[in-house]
Order: sequence, then C-alpha cells, then structure tokens
Amino acid sequence: MIPFIKMHGLGNDFVILDQRAGRKPLEKEWVRKVCDRHFGVGCDQLIVLEPSDKADVFMRIYNPDASESAACGNATRCVADRLMGEKGNDRASIETLAGLLPCRRKGGFIEVDMGAPRLDWQDIPLAEARDTLHLQIEQDAVKDPVAVSMGNPHCVFFVDTVDGLPVETLGPYFEHHKLFPERTNVEFVQVMGRDRLRLRTWERGAGLTLACGSAACATIVAAVRRDFVDRKAEIVLDGGSLFMEWRASDGHVLMTGPASFVFEGVWSYDSYRCESSYH
Repeated sequence: MIPFIKMHGLGNDFVILDQRAGRKPLEKEWVRKVCDRHFGVGCDQLIVLEPSDKADVFMRIYNPDASESAACGNATRCVADRLMGEKGNDRASIETLAGLLPCRRKGGFIEVDMGAPRLDWQDIPLAEARDTLHLQIEQDAVKDPVAVSMGNPHCVFFVDTVDGLPVETLGPYFEHHKLFPERTNVEFVQVMGRDRLRLRTWERGAGLTLACGSAACATIVAAVRRDFVDRKAEIVLDGGSLFMEWRASDGHVLMTGPASFVFEGVWSYDSYRCESSYH
C-alpha cells in the first residue's frame, strides 16, 4: 500500500508520493494507471519525492504517458507548501532534473525561483540550428513561435485571441514536430497589455491542462524577448493567474501563485485499487 497526497496549482493537479524513506521502483504501466482519471486517482503529473543531499528533497516528475519531465512549476509550489508545513518555516529548496529551485512563502502564495531560461537552439533542443526568437514554423492560424527551455522545451506562439483556437489539434501537431527531437510543450498566448498575458498550454506527455508553471515561465521570457510586455506580468491561465518576473539582475524567472491541498489516500500497488480518505 502506498500513501499519496492529491494537490493542485490552479487546477494543474498532482498525485504526490513520498519516497524519501526508500524508493520503490515504479513500472510505467503503474504510473499510467495512477494518472488515469477513470481507472486511477487521476492527475496531470505524478510527483515522487526522493532524498537529496543538495536540497530538502528531490522531486521526480512523471507525465501521464509515463515519460519524465525535468521541470514543473505548479508541482514545485505544491511540494514547497508541504515542506514548509513540515519544517514550520517559510522557505524550502527542491532539487529537480532542471536544477535547484529555492522557494519561499509570499503572503498566501508560494514564490519559486525557476532559474534562468536557456535560449540557444542546442539547449531547447532543436533538431537544427534556428533563431529561437523566430522559429519560422506554422500551421493553420499560428506561425513563427519563440523557443525557450526551462529545463524542458517550450514552443510559444503569439496569437490575436486564444478564444476558439483549436489547441487540441495544434498542440499535438507541434508537440511532435520534427524540429523538436524530445517533443515540446506548446503555448498559445494573447497579449492583453504590457503587464498581462492570456495563456493556454498543451503539455508534452499530458495534453491540454488548466495551468502549467514552466509554460508561464517560458511565456514571460518569450514575451519580453519580443517586447510585448515588461519584465513583470500577470499570466492568466484557464485555472487562474500566475504572477511572473524575468529578473534583470540575474536572468532568473520568478513564479508566484497558489498551492492547494485536495485529499490524501492510499493506493494498492499490486491490485491497482485505490482507497481514498477525504479531508
């Protein structure tokens, strides 16, 4: 039996397993079962907490297709909220495949230093040398995206309006585009002002989600590079708002937003049967 916690950040939801006391190998089929909204608990990502000698915890991220992701901003806030509660203070550090992420409580929100974006084509990575500010690819009504890596690849399109945009069709097309050998997250962004952006995102390995923290990071970077916004902006996602800053002093991206506890339960590893106790 494996205890778990269900949390979400703006509707981007996670099943969190605490394996700091000893890691149990997770088969890909088991990961897919847990993430399934009909036959499992259901989540956008499965988060596994492991020991770290560099931070309070190492956070491993699995997508619903059982692939791993290096970064997840909303999950980082959720894990940070739990760690701060355990420690009884307002700071936490989380190690991920994308690096170390310092976190702090800021009012009723959690702020995460997501580090500096990577902007060279090799770092995205792309299949060939391209100007990452103007990728010059298109499909239907969208064209010429910006490429950004936040430890995971992002392809950011700026559009006149996100309303009615066929994200469910465009998202998988660009996720699997030949220019992205490791696939990519895909963002569709409407500029609403120098301090406000509207974002819908298609997550690599997860599909259309209500919010994506690393997508919001990539979006602020892409929008500043195109001179659409200033370095601080509100990003409005389907699940709510994140408050972003691409800090000029060191190039780091700061993400601030909520973290919400939903319930905790126990999953039977062998039978794939879930027993949940709601709080």
